[in-house]
Amino acid sequence: MTPPDKIRLDRWLWAARFFKTRSLAASAIDGGKVQLNATRVKRSQQVRVGDQVRIRRPPYEFVVEVRALAEHRGPASEAQVLYAETAESLARRETLREQLRAQPTVGFEGKGRPTKKDRRRLDQFKQEW
Repeated sequence: MTPPDKIRLDRWLWAARFFKTRSLAASAIDGGKVQLNATRVKRSQQVRVGDQVRIRRPPYEFVVEVRALAEHRGPASEAQVLYAETAESLARRETLREQLRAQPTVGFEGKGRPTKKDRRRLDQFKQEW
């Protein structure tokens, strides 16, 4: 059997392992999170080798070039052969990753639910306002 020369966008995103299911890929396309050749498209749009796909998965954005097509989802090593990420996209993601890593983490300082005494203080404070 010969490999296809074009395939649906939602199926390619699923096979390339950008989304866990085809329905997640389809909803991302419908929501405008995926662009094909810098235009918003429908999930049934045909993808060909050489097309550029922009995928926004907050906080990251991927810009990839389609290198191969696959009908079926395979292991991650095979999925990485289906696309090549642009150098610009890779650099942007790396700088964003470093910025996010440098931000302080916010943790909960409290001990859980307020005690009866704390609750009375809160009620009194609310009444004063």
